[in-house]
Amino acid sequence: MTESAVQAAATAAQALGLTVTDPTILYDAFSVVVHLKPAPVVARVPITLPAHLMDPEVAVRRQQRELDVAAWLVAQGKPVAAPSPLVPLEPVRQDGFSMTFWEYVEQDKSAEIDYIAGTARATELHAVLAEYPTELPWMTPLLAVPSVLPELEAVPGLLEQEDVDRARAEWEVLGPLLSSRDEFERVFPSATIQTIHGDAPSYNVIPTADGVLWSDFEDTTLGPIEWDMTGFGPDLGKVYNEAATALGRPVLDQRVQQVMDAARVLQVMVCAPLVPRLPALGDGIRMFVGQWRDTPFAGGLS
Repeated sequence: MTESAVQAAATAAQALGLTVTDPTILYDAFSVVVHLKPAPVVARVPITLPAHLMDPEVAVRRQQRELDVAAWLVAQGKPVAAPSPLVPLEPVRQDGFSMTFWEYVEQDKSAEIDYIAGTARATELHAVLAEYPTELPWMTPLLAVPSVLPELEAVPGLLEQEDVDRARAEWEVLGPLLSSRDEFERVFPSATIQTIHGDAPSYNVIPTADGVLWSDFEDTTLGPIEWDMTGFGPDLGKVYNEAATALGRPVLDQRVQQVMDAARVLQVMVCAPLVPRLPALGDGIRMFVGQWRDTPFAGGLS
């Protein structure tokens, strides 16, 4: 599938007037990211996602949101991986794949991930995204959960039957809350709800010689700020709160964070069927599930 995605990206780019003679894979996991050399353009082509997210209509809406938010951040002069100005600002379908096109930047491969600095930058990103003028759909990263969770099966060494049973029971509790903004605000009336990155902004960055760029807005959504801090634990939560206070921004609500952490595990668990295609994903699932087993049922809402 990777080779087909690369060929589709090259074909689509050429149809848009770009010169592509040496497409080079930069990343191959949930998406294939390919530098369309010699054009200064990178294509991102999702190939391994839960079935719901691979639906053509869902994929296009998700990609258009990403392009729109990233383009808006560029217009605000913020450090972000930018959509390519050489093609229209819209997803392109080619040979069964849906893809987006981005400016190529040279990554500093010697840079190590600095989670403390990244967490501080997350507060800066939230401050900017709070001003995003278009209201996005509510909590789109969780849309795949209700369709996959009922069919999820135990995989010894990855998910035990007790994990699957608890996950389904937790969704019975959390599903109505997480599927409706009105219901969420009824339970958490003081929650800070705004446009958020949607997928760990302190981690999803591109280090360059000129600084760090925010990137990977595929899951950008309307939701509580705590969703962007799921899985990072109380120490980094304190870092976030200190940086937020310095900016005059709201701090994390611990009760909301517990619910978001539980929801994040459910989102991660429904990716278990993808492990045969992405074996390294298993380590992440084990980490999240291992932490979750030691937490109260349903994030303390039971």
